Amino acid sequence: MRFRNALLLCGLAASISLAGCSTSSNSSPSVADGQKIATNQIFTSNYGAVEDHGYALPAIPISKVNEKYHRQIVEYPTSERPGTIIVNTPNRFLYYVLPGGKAVRYGIGVGKQGFAWQGEAYVAWKQEWPTWHPPKEMAARKPEVAKYVEKGMEPGIRNPLGARAMYLFNAEGKDTLFRLHGTPEWSSIGTAASSGCIRLMNQDIIDLYARVRPGRNTKVIVQQ
Repeated sequence: MRFRNALLLCGLAASISLAGCSTSSNSSPSVADGQKIATNQIFTSNYGAVEDHGYALPAIPISKVNEKYHRQIVEYPTSERPGTIIVNTPNRFLYYVLPGGKAVRYGIGVGKQGFAWQGEAYVAWKQEWPTWHPPKEMAARKPEVAKYVEKGMEPGIRNPLGARAMYLFNAEGKDTLFRLHGTPEWSSIGTAASSGCIRLMNQDIIDLYARVRPGRNTKVIVQQ
């Protein structure tokens, strides 16, 4: 853990041009290779209250979220191999590629104009209930978060990174400061409301986290 925190702080110090959400159950079933899956299976019932590692995640009033942003399995023909994550920022979807031309689709919130990032990366590591370290440029814009730059905000249901975070590094092995993470702000899903990173409802990031194996083989493609 100390190594991870040190790595993160180095990334924050070295990368001021990239924007901002840097840091230090009820889930759909995992899908094995070759398993047949019903297309457009929607997991609307999977947004209830969750006790997770001692934290009590409240239920999401999912009826207030457009159904297209509910977690579901969809047809998704692609040449990318299963396990790839494709983020479609214009349409506010994240796809986790499954075998057989299908994917798990999640609704997301994306970065505001001027804070968005695009390209290819990989999930270098992931963390349950992460500590949040905002970058210094965010603290300059929002002085109220300056105290968290060094010491970080402790994990909890109000933490901007939510219940899980996945940390994206580029092909050279450098931290992009771009994260896939949870959020307590379920109403931001489908909007451009975050400071650069991709946010999912906490119940969704828990589901995605369980599917993802960190390493260079877990490619992430962020489309603009």
